Amino acid sequence: MSRKAIIFDLDGVIVDTAKYHYLAWRELANQLGFDFTTEQNERLKGVSRVRSLEILLDIGKVHLEEDQKTTYLKEKNEQYLQYIAKMDHSEILPGIDDLLHYLKLNKVPFSLGSASKNARLILETLDLIDLFDAIVDGNDVSTAKPDPEVFLIAAKKLGVPAEDCIVIEDAQAGIEAANKAGMTSIGIGDAAILHEADFMLSNTSELTIDFIQKLIA
Repeated sequence: MSRKAIIFDLDGVIVDTAKYHYLAWRELANQLGFDFTTEQNERLKGVSRVRSLEILLDIGKVHLEEDQKTTYLKEKNEQYLQYIAKMDHSEILPGIDDLLHYLKLNKVPFSLGSASKNARLILETLDLIDLFDAIVDGNDVSTAKPDPEVFLIAAKKLGVPAEDCIVIEDAQAGIEAANKAGMTSIGIGDAAILHEADFMLSNTSELTIDFIQKLIA
């Protein structure tokens, strides 16, 4: 029997840092003279920081020079880091802590596959970093999701073929990337948005040990 491995996205799968991204982007939008809604924020899910700023500026019809963009990106990230520094274990999404410990105990290899450049910092803050067999984040990739690069690097680090990897994602771009990589995809969230996923769950509490056992059996 071939060995299966699991690749977890971070935001919206292990922890909900999306709310902190939203608050930091909204502050930046307000600073630039316009408002930014939670609905508009959906467009930033699973998207790189640079592309997120472009979308935000497009929403606000604001033009910035390249050096101004760099300054604002730095400001946004510093604001976001202030939020996540206050996070604790209670912010791990339902069922995830038990699942990670189950996988570790049963020697099922698993990795992080996230666009976030702050992923390692977040996992350290939550005391989860030592559980992971591999971590691939925004510092390790040259192309963002929906390109499959992040997941292919994770598979390589885990020493497991792509077709034996199961990706858990909450963003459309992530599901697309997993499918392009030839991996099994599990979508967490809105079925209308994540309809291309092989399996669909409404939230992480449905990501039970029993469900995962059946997938890796």
